Amino acid sequence: MTHPRSTIDGVGSYLPGRIVTNAELAMTLDTSDSWIRERTGITQRHIAAAHETATFMGAEAARRALDAAGAGPDAVDAIIVATTTPDQAFPATAVAIQGALGVTSGFAFDVSAACSGFVYGLSIADAMIRAGQCRGVLVIGTEIYSRILDWQDRGTCVLFGDGAGAVFIRANDHNADRGVISTHIHADGRYGDILYVDGATGQTDKSQHLVMNGREVFRHAVAKLAGAVDEALAANHLTHSDIDWLVPHQANRRIIDAMGKRLNLRPDQVVITVDRHANTSAASIPLALDEAVRDGRIKPGHLVLIEALGGGLTWGSALIRF
Repeated sequence: MTHPRSTIDGVGSYLPGRIVTNAELAMTLDTSDSWIRERTGITQRHIAAAHETATFMGAEAARRALDAAGAGPDAVDAIIVATTTPDQAFPATAVAIQGALGVTSGFAFDVSAACSGFVYGLSIADAMIRAGQCRGVLVIGTEIYSRILDWQDRGTCVLFGDGAGAVFIRANDHNADRGVISTHIHADGRYGDILYVDGATGQTDKSQHLVMNGREVFRHAVAKLAGAVDEALAANHLTHSDIDWLVPHQANRRIIDAMGKRLNLRPDQVVITVDRHANTSAASIPLALDEAVRDGRIKPGHLVLIEALGGGLTWGSALIRF
């Protein structure tokens, strides 16, 4: 029995209309445009308005992904939403998006893996399609980090932005050359104290703000991402030279550059949006994918490597043939 390959047939994204520049942040923080650029590569970020919830943004990105795939609500068997900033404790943001899209069958659930959430969601969707459980799956990353930041902490608030990205994945029974080749996900709870949100529902004595040890996150990111990338290539008997595009989680330009160099990729083979989007957590990879697909950089037949690391710690990689 042959198993279907999961192919990405449509991508979509949504960014809030409000843009906040480094210069605007410098008006209320002890920072400057040059300080932020030099350390992160970020020049601006999008900040959600009151109506731009995780559900609203995720649904908009999903609609655009379905449109790109030429698919309607009846083609969706499952919705997987990667988010750590849901609108409510429950029901899941995925269920709310299901309702907003008019999808009346199948199932929907959220995945909480911080910045690695999209890779986790893609891995789950791919496994369900290969198992024959689904034929069409929406994988969405939607985040509103502006609402969990301490806007007086220049070490964290300058790093993040809001947005959503989505892919529509279909079962492909005929073309074995296209689709998700493999996914590789990991976690290590021993390092949960270097990147987390201080508090949750019921913990009224906590700040509810994001807390990060940037130095430790950077140290683990380079090592663990390198391992996940090597794992993906080795599992498929591929080398660095086989990669057409690296679409990394957009956390920090220094981490992105380090990974590109390690893979011996030219700078123009690395998709970068962190300068304009900042770190949008689970939304960053699908946002970057959408941009590179729509502007024609990623073409049919290209081999794309994605990778991410987030709080948990969680991390992972995936190889996709477009």
